[in-house]
Amino acid sequence: MDTQQNFIPKVLFVDDEPGVLNAMQRLFHDEPYELLTASGGPAALMLLQETGAVQLIISDYRMPVMNGSEFLQQVMQRWPDTRRVILSGFPDTDVLLTALNEGRVHRFFSKPWDDQNLKFAIRAAIEKYDLESENRRLLATVKQQSLEIKVVEKRYPGISRVEKDEQGVFMLPDISEEEIKDMLNACEKEAC
Repeated sequence: MDTQQNFIPKVLFVDDEPGVLNAMQRLFHDEPYELLTASGGPAALMLLQETGAVQLIISDYRMPVMNGSEFLQQVMQRWPDTRRVILSGFPDTDVLLTALNEGRVHRFFSKPWDDQNLKFAIRAAIEKYDLESENRRLLATVKQQSLEIKVVEKRYPGISRVEKDEQGVFMLPDISEEEIKDMLNACEKEAC
């Protein structure tokens, strides 16, 4: 069963201006995302603690108590896979360039934003998140399979060796069905 089919990405908007949060909710109400909002960095961190990681955060830069760069730095440390975007009407170019270069922020948008460009960027960020998640999952699978092959090879030396004949056709060692069943049973017992 494909679990990705029913998965709804979460997007968190962080801004100290309620009007901006309302505008974001109106803009994205028909998009296939679960929309979350927070009125600042501390509130967003508490929300993330409660709800768990989100796929994308779009944060204002200038906010009281904790600016967007500081907030996203903490997000990067605690939820490094989350895609991070800064949205600001008063960009501090040096700070934003540093944040981009250090990987704290993946993208920057100016206020006022272009609705279509922002929608496209969010779709692209979610797609990139999904691709990176799938790559991590596949890498973990490959590592697990490699470990399993090493265990089986140690127990049955030469079992993973594959040879080719003169035409380049792969030839597997002669192993009876009974031997294969015995090996599988032994491996299953070791896994328990």
